[in-house]
Parts: sequence; C-alpha cells; structure tokens
Amino acid sequence: MNQSFPRRPVKRIAAIDLGTNSFHALIVEIFSDGSFYTVDKLKEMVLLAEKGLGNRLSDQAMERGIDALKKIKLLADNQQAETILAYATSAIREAENGGDFIQCVIDEVGVKINAIPGRIEAELIGLAVQHGIRMPKTPAVIMDIGGGSVEFILADQEKFHHLSSKKLGVARMTARFVDHDPITQEEIDSLKKHFDKQLADVAEAFAMHRSSMLIGSSGTMENIGLMIAHRNNKTPNLTVNELEFTDKEFFEFYDDVIGLNGKKRAKLKGLDEKRIKLLPAGLVLVYYILKKFGIKRVKISSQALREGIVLRFIKKEMSEGVRMHLDETPRRRSVLELVHKCDWHKDHSIHVAEIALKLFDELSDELNLEFEDRELLEYASFMHDIGYHISHRKHHKHALYIINNADLKGFKEEEIDVMANVARYHRRSTPKSRHSHYKKLDKNVKNRVEKLSAILRVADGLDRSHFQNVRDLEVVKSNGQIKLNIETETDPNLEIWGAMRKRFLFEEVTGKELKIIHSEKAE
Repeated sequence: MNQSFPRRPVKRIAAIDLGTNSFHALIVEIFSDGSFYTVDKLKEMVLLAEKGLGNRLSDQAMERGIDALKKIKLLADNQQAETILAYATSAIREAENGGDFIQCVIDEVGVKINAIPGRIEAELIGLAVQHGIRMPKTPAVIMDIGGGSVEFILADQEKFHHLSSKKLGVARMTARFVDHDPITQEEIDSLKKHFDKQLADVAEAFAMHRSSMLIGSSGTMENIGLMIAHRNNKTPNLTVNELEFTDKEFFEFYDDVIGLNGKKRAKLKGLDEKRIKLLPAGLVLVYYILKKFGIKRVKISSQALREGIVLRFIKKEMSEGVRMHLDETPRRRSVLELVHKCDWHKDHSIHVAEIALKLFDELSDELNLEFEDRELLEYASFMHDIGYHISHRKHHKHALYIINNADLKGFKEEEIDVMANVARYHRRSTPKSRHSHYKKLDKNVKNRVEKLSAILRVADGLDRSHFQNVRDLEVVKSNGQIKLNIETETDPNLEIWGAMRKRFLFEEVTGKELKIIHSEKAE
C-alpha cells in the first residue's frame, strides 16, 4: 500500500543492532510529530561467537564485523543519515576483547558502538513491540530470542511490568546442552531444568500479571511463525508482523519437528539456513514457556531492538528541552545551559560525575585537593563529552575549545582553564608541556589539572558502555595499591578494560598501582 508523507522530515538516522550472529541496520526518516518510516535496511552475517560466547572474539570474527560495519556506514552515508546509533549486545559485551573491537570500529570505521546491558536491551525491545504490535489491554509476555540472550518483558499497551535479560540464547544453549542431532530427550530435559533455574523471577512476575498471549520478536520466533504458517498454508505475503498461531498449532509442529535431524530440518519451509542447527534449542524454549505459563496464543512482532533504538532516540530527542531550575546557582545553571545546548550525553555524564566525585572524596586528602576542586571536577565531568557536538574525532579537544569560549557565568578565568583542560584530558593523551593550552597554565593550576584529569579518566572508563553498568564502587587503599571494588549490573569486562587503559596518569599522581575487582550482583 502506498503511503504519502506530506510532512517534512526533521531527521534521518541509522540504527544498528550488533547481534551475536548478524548486524542489522535500519535507516529511517523522523518527523516532527515523532513518527518515522524506513528508508533502507541492511543485514550482514558476522557470526561473532564462533568460538563460543564469553570467549575472545577471533581475528576473523572481528574482521567480519568491521567489514560489515564498513558496508553499513557506506549505506548510511549514501542515504545521508545524520546520526548513526550502534548498539551491541551479548557477544561483544561479554568478550574479553570486546573493548578492542569497539576501539577498532571507532578508528577504522568512524562509528561509535554502545555496548548495552540486558536491561536496556529488554526495554528497547519492549518499546519496539509496543510501537509495532496491537497490544492486548492485559499484560502480554514479550520474548525476544537471540543468539546469546533472551529478553523477557511483561507489558500492556502503556507500561512495562517486568524487564529482564537471560543468558539463554539459542547459540549459547546449543553449545552448552546439545551434542546430538537430532536432540535427545535427555538434552531436552537438561534444557528445561536450566530454564527452571534461570526463569524463576520471570515466573514470579507472570504470577502477578497473568497473560494468555506470548509476543515473539527477532529471527527465531519469526522463523517458527513462518514454518507454522507454511504448514497451515497461511504464509504472509508482506510481513510476519501480527502473524498469529495457537498453542495447539505450535505443539503439533513441535511434535513433528523436534525429532528431525539437521538434514531434514533444512527442508522445512520458512527456516533460515543459519538457524538449522539452532532450531531445537529455540523450540524447547518456546515449548517450555507455553507450557509453564499456560499461554494459548502467540503473535509475532517484526519490530525489535533496532526499532527500539529509533524510538528511544525520538523520545529523548523530541521531548527533552532545556529546563533550568531558577534556584540553581549561576555557576551550575551556566554549565547546565551549555551542556543542553551541546546535546550532552546526560545519563553518561551524570554517572561519570558521580563516580569521579566518589573517587575525589576518597583521595582528596592525600592528593592535597581543595573542596573548590570538587565542584570543578563535577562540572568538568558534565562537560567532558560536549565536543561530540562538533564531531566524534578529537571531541576531547573540541570540548576544551567550547568550554574556553562559552562565556560561562560565575567562574574565574583560572577555574574555566581547569575545567576545560580536565575535560580535554579525559581521553587520549595525558597533559604534556608541548600542549599550548596546558603550557600557559601556572604550575599550581597544572598540578590541579593533572590530579583531576587522572580521576576523570578512570571514572569515564568505568562507564565505557555509556549505560551506567557500575552500580556501586568501594575504594580500598593500602601502602602500594588503590583497589576499586565495583558492583555491576552485568558483565564488567568493558568497564574494567575502559578504566585500566586510562590508569597510567592515575597511578602517576597517586604513586600507587590501580587494581579493579568485580563483585557479582546476586541475580
């Protein structure tokens, strides 16, 4: 059906979902009322977890990923996308060298990747499904089956009642539990026992918000829907969105298919070639959910994470204005006015400031820092990424220029120099005498810049994902060591990598070795 769009678009963006098996890109036009439509799509197979999830990404996998992103970047540029939003999930987040891959993509492709925790992934998927599916008035179970993780959302038309991400993806479950083809009953039983342990909180949430509908999104669920549709001669012509089947239809399909080997599964209409090996684990999970929760109807959503990325951008971009409190001090109000004008990374910047201030409070005495330095560190943390307003490349240097030329109110020139230089040194080079803006500073100011920059660099590294994974931080000091005991929401590899690669100035100004220890949060 042809549609006309009489309104003029206000933005064109590219949203990229960097999954375990494939990268999906979506390029959309956004309109002033918050609506959007798709201009182009691209899907590239990458198979990042060929060595298993949680291990190092192989050189070949990283090369495939970078090549895929180069193609996506070329498409985005050709389609004149103004903004590229790239979100990575399990395979990159959990990989020991995931941070190296992200840095390579920045250096070689010019795309910045956000490695999101499972909670954010579930939220974005929920937003996409709410947007693209006619939701029931009572809560429905939304399940997005990926290669590394499965997201569960209990949602109605207006709100979420439960959000969680579980390491139950079909690639992960196949690698761990399925050694035979066809799958054995013993392996099926092992999978179900594992699901029992991992899904206790989902079952508890479901008990409070019972539902008769399961909404499935992403490839595995789409393939199951298509195979059942082919079986019943109800194949959709245009889209699988809103495609439905009953629990009875699924159980009949399951009984006929679960005992097939790979060669026979390959002949099933509606099954992608790359899912032939992974299908049994996916079927067992769907069977488990339908039986466990007594769900009678299943509906497919063609919208998933990448549409959620677009919706999150629209909600933040279209609704967030510059809202200043009249009771703020002139200094604070002036800084907040500046960061809003520069479209600051609000959540990240505030979180980095909180970490930086916690480190400051623990170290200020031995570093001979004054209370006034604390305020300057907080504001420098707020402003450290505003250089993105000009470009990603050298954004730390752009931040220095903006702060120095922003006519900030209530600050002495020396204080502005401190904040500008601390923001400038949050990444890349540490302070050097050959740097012109640093060179002109008095010795005392240089000393303050070095110490505050050292703190900010570590704090910024501890939010390398930009999704506030570090939930708590304890500083333990000994004679030759400063130990940071961090509690995180999900895998800490990226945050630890981000902080440790920036530790050298910190170790220089403190005279102690930095060590970061992770305390796992109980699930």
